[in-house]
Order: sequence, then C-alpha cells, then structure tokens
Amino acid sequence: MPDAAPASADHVDILIVGAGFAGLAMAIKLEQAGMPSFAIIEKDEEVGGTWRDNHYPGAACDIPSHLYSLSFEPKTDWSRMYPGHAELQDYLKAITDKHGLRRKIRFKTALREATFDEKTCLWRVELVGGGTITARVVISAIGALHEPSIPHLPGIETFRGKTFHSAAWDHAYDLSGKRVAVVGTGASAVQFVPKIAPVTKELFVFQRTAPWINPKKDYPIDARRQWRMKHVPLYRRLLRWRLFWLHEIRVIGFIGNFNLMKAAERFANAYRERKIADPALRAKLTPDYLLGCKRVLISNDYYPTFTRQNVELVTSGIAEVTADRIVMKDGTARAVDAIIYGTGFKATDTARYGRIRGVGGVELAEAWARGHRAFWGIAMPGFPNYFMLLGPNTGLGHNSVVIMIEAQVRYIMSALKQMRRRKIRAIDVVPKSAESYAGVLEKRLTKTVWQKGGCQSWYQDEQGRNTTMWPGSVVEYVLRTRAASLSDFSPTPESAADG
Repeated sequence: MPDAAPASADHVDILIVGAGFAGLAMAIKLEQAGMPSFAIIEKDEEVGGTWRDNHYPGAACDIPSHLYSLSFEPKTDWSRMYPGHAELQDYLKAITDKHGLRRKIRFKTALREATFDEKTCLWRVELVGGGTITARVVISAIGALHEPSIPHLPGIETFRGKTFHSAAWDHAYDLSGKRVAVVGTGASAVQFVPKIAPVTKELFVFQRTAPWINPKKDYPIDARRQWRMKHVPLYRRLLRWRLFWLHEIRVIGFIGNFNLMKAAERFANAYRERKIADPALRAKLTPDYLLGCKRVLISNDYYPTFTRQNVELVTSGIAEVTADRIVMKDGTARAVDAIIYGTGFKATDTARYGRIRGVGGVELAEAWARGHRAFWGIAMPGFPNYFMLLGPNTGLGHNSVVIMIEAQVRYIMSALKQMRRRKIRAIDVVPKSAESYAGVLEKRLTKTVWQKGGCQSWYQDEQGRNTTMWPGSVVEYVLRTRAASLSDFSPTPESAADG
C-alpha cells in the first residue's frame, strides 16, 4: 500500500480530488509552476483512476497508446498499439513516482461535501469518515467513468448465484464450467466477453441494443520501433501527430456530416458480414441507429465469439430473475450461475461529484438541474475557485480525451497564474459569459449525431440533455481554451477576503 500524506495537513492552497490521468497532470503542472501548496485526495489506495478500477479480463484502451498519454510525459516503450489496463496504470504510477507526488496524495480519502465560505473565500472540504481540509481552490479530477451503473432487474434479490459489475470484477470467482449471463453490450462487455467465453460452460449475452463495431488495428510494438521512440524525438512527435489527425478527421461525421457517417456504416456493415455468416445472427448484431449515436467500439474477437457453440446472444428482453435463472419476456428462461453487468457508468450523474455548495449554499447538482452549463466544461457560475477536469461536455467520440485534459489543465493554470500575479483571491464565472457559451453549445449539439434521429444514449441525462460530449473538434477546444480570459470572471481581490 502506498504511503499516505500526513493527516495533519488540514489546509492547502489548492486541493485536487482524484489521482487519475487528470489529477496527476494537474499536480505535475502545479509543481512545475512553483505552486507547491497543493494536495490530492484519492478515494482508493493507489493512483490510476479508470485504469486502476477496471481490471476485468481484456480491459484495454481504445485509443492508440502513443496518443493516449501525456504529451509532456511520453512513454517510449509501449508494448502494443492499444495497451491493456495494467500497462496504463503502470504508466500513471511511474509518472507519480518520477515527480514525487505520493507525498502530496492522501490515499483512501474521499470527498463527502465541499462548501464555499464567502467571507474567507475558502472551500471547506469535509471527508468521508471524518476530517476537514480547507483550500482556496478545489479542482475536481474524478472523471466521468466513475460510478458503475447497475440496472435493477426484477427479482434480482432472489438470485442465489454470483453477481458483480465489470468495474468491480471478482477475480476470486472462477468462471470455469459456469453458466454465465452478461447483461449489457457496451465497451467493457465487448472486451471481456471474448475472454471469458472459452472457459464458461454456457455464456448468455443479453443485448438491448447492438453496438457499432469496427476492427481493431492492434499489434505488438517491436524493440526496433521502441528504440526509435526513445532516441529519435522527431519520430515520436511525428507518430503522435499522425495518430492525432487520423482520429481528428472523424469529428466531421459526428458533428453533422451524416453522409460521412453513412459511409462509415457501410464499412462497419462489411466488417460484420465478413465475421458473421449466419444471416439471422448477423441481423441481431446489426444496430438500428445511426453510427456515432452511441460509442463506436473496436474489436477483432467480439463477433467471432458468437459463433461458438456455448455462446448465445439473447435479445428478447429480461422479464425477471429467479433463484437460479433469467426469464425472458418471450417466456423462455436461461439457467445461470453468475450475472455480470457490463452496463457502463453513471456518466451524467452529478452526485458523483459529492455535495458541492457554492455561493448562497446552492448545490452544484441543483444548478445543473436548472439547466446551467459548465463554462468550457471547467467552471460554473456561483462556484468561485472551483474547477473541473473532464467536466460536462468535454467527452469525445473520436479522439484522445487525454488531449482534452491537457487543454483544461493549461486553462486552469493560466487562471491561477493570473490570479497570483494580480493578487486576486477568488474568481467566479460571469453569468453572461456562461449563458453565452451555453447557448452556442446547445445550438451546436442539436446538429450532432448524438441528437439527431431520436438518438438515446448514456451521453444524455434524465432530462434528455447531452451533458457529456464536446460538439466540436479537439483542435477547436484546445485553441479556445489556450488561456483563461479574466474578463469572463468576476474577481475578488486579496484585500477583500477576511482571513
């Protein structure tokens, strides 16, 4: 278990919540800028975030390794183009140790609620299990894929077998010779279903909607290429640049060019036809919505899994669960020993942030319920000195989200440096700036693949608003957030804060 920071550290200038990609990137830039008065609280006992928590069989990134890494902390010896979870977590642990960040991290420490004190311009952060930290600035780096989403299946409380979510994989439970049900066919299931199929007696995959799947251009990276990556920086930069543009060009289809998406559908359909010879099975595996509405997945072994004798794709819908079986709406039933949920995360659930109270005691969840949007996905009016990394509407369907993290870190650093230089105690987004941004965001979202044709996905909240995706290119977002303009914020000078 990693060493924790001293428990006596009850005040810092900047508090970062979460030690995944975003939190570590923020911490490194603070250190480099000579802002050492910060701490990170991490709910678990190790860094890594998503790549610590998701350790199911086959867990891997769906963005190439040389692009899914920090530009200022390149790794030259990736073992393959699409790294597995262990290699990604090892990368995050390595940069943590390189920068001596463990001394700044309080492990097994989770935020319960944070309240802004208008008199002192400080955040009072109360921790789960007791304890309080005060901070001038709070930066949420918890990410969107944080809280598992588990649907309620009627009668599940009567089930006597084993149940778990893919994000809490029980490696102690041996699937060998078991009759296993997988509920959900999202990104996680597409990865672990092919891995567990060979060991199970029977595998039933319960599908509500078929995902769009493209082939995965994965391969090992040999020693010669690793050498070039390490000793020829120009080669490394050009490879990253090439990978970036190969992914970036795809945004044209996501944000409105549906002819391009139709062409992409034809490619995906041809791939499915090559892999699945049975017309009836192929029809079940064919999506009935426009490609891009939900996350486009990549896999070389998912489709072939359904040609195995012990694997069945079930599409009729679940009616109820009994002590030892799942009963379908068509009256059929499957006897099962275990149920594995591959049902993703509560990406739009504001509760994952904890209870955040801003000016006047207004809660962040309440502000979002009123329809407010986060300014560039980073800051909210009425919540001074509270910043978010990978906040609302900063997700991507086409490129590396790590680049978005770097853009947001740069923006926050720009704001913090200007505050230090101008002796500003706190900044709060001007409502007019936030409203103007929200209006443009809403207008642009209506033209995207995520809103057209009645698209419904986990990108949308309970009100049907897309609070997850950025409706533009990464290039545009990086350029627009390259520096914070304090004209978009109302400042509180140092002299106005008491204490």
